[in-house]
Amino acid sequence: MNLEERIARRRSAHRTSGIVVNRNHLSPVVHRAEPVGRGPVLEQLLDALEPVFDDELPESAALVGPAGAGTSAIVTALFDALNERFGEPTRTIGTTTRAGSSGTVTWFVYVDARRVGSPFAFYRTVLSMISPNSVPESGVGTDDLRDRLRSQLSRPDRGAVVAVDHHDEPETLSYDRVRELVEPVSENVATLAVGQHEPDGWRGTTVTASAYRHHELVDVLTDRTSTGLTAGALDHETVREIAVWADGNAHDALAALFGAAVLAGEDDADRIEHSHLERAMDDVPDAGVHVDRALSLSETRQRVLCDLIAVDAADRSIREVATEIADRSGLTAGTVKRFLYELADRGVIERLPLPTTGSGRRPSTVVPRFPTLAFRALAATDGESS
Repeated sequence: MNLEERIARRRSAHRTSGIVVNRNHLSPVVHRAEPVGRGPVLEQLLDALEPVFDDELPESAALVGPAGAGTSAIVTALFDALNERFGEPTRTIGTTTRAGSSGTVTWFVYVDARRVGSPFAFYRTVLSMISPNSVPESGVGTDDLRDRLRSQLSRPDRGAVVAVDHHDEPETLSYDRVRELVEPVSENVATLAVGQHEPDGWRGTTVTASAYRHHELVDVLTDRTSTGLTAGALDHETVREIAVWADGNAHDALAALFGAAVLAGEDDADRIEHSHLERAMDDVPDAGVHVDRALSLSETRQRVLCDLIAVDAADRSIREVATEIADRSGLTAGTVKRFLYELADRGVIERLPLPTTGSGRRPSTVVPRFPTLAFRALAATDGESS
């Protein structure tokens, strides 16, 4: 924690009425500026990007790691630091050689494939980073944006390193598709595939982020609670318990911590009790999906998920659940049912068979595969701020 954070924490602690000083610092979807315990991986990734310091584009590379290994945090932190070092993110970023400035410009662009699902959105995301001019959200076509990108990178001393995160998740922009989209400027663009797996047929450089070790995860949680919670709200032994339970998965650990803080706040408690923690841990599914998978969905689908959490879906068929959600939401039961099947295909929720004594098609129900406490709180926050 740097000095500015220490001062901000003290100031916030005197203004808050609950145990949470800064909820963003506890959130499993918010990354810290400097990821804790990932120094060796950052060094390896810098090795892969080393040519940019000599005014050359690096070879395309991949950063892989299991769920909760911090790959997204690593890339966003590194790209933010590189952009801050070389210039303002929305302006040109000049790299320097060891002998001095050469005028070469390289941009470092992070693309979240969960939220960038179309060629238009991809081109707009990249242009928003590298173009000195504003990029329209509508009124232009994909071809126009592609031409703008080609124009922006037309000079040999202009280049970009584009990180494509979550390329290997269902229904996201695949790495192969991104390579097709940058083909018109391939000489001036290097790509970084970020996910749990390398792209199919991968032959390039791979940097691997291993799961957190227990003591590293303790450091991650301690860092978050030191600025996110009031003093004494959570003891060190409980932090250790969360780290051991999460077994190297920082997302699950943070989701449980965040959920426990939500429950403690609802109870107006002055600290996180073990009962809060147990309920929050139970809320994180085994081998589940990142809560951001649910938060990246459209607003309508997020509302359907909120209603699914609110209704009692146990031992009830999808048709019955869809009917109750429709009554709550104003959508038709058919639309809700279609959404539920779609979300099950994406892996955000799971279909489970129900017991039956008769013949015919066996009914099924659906259950969330993401931490519902964190989702409920963060989706509500997003809704209030939009």
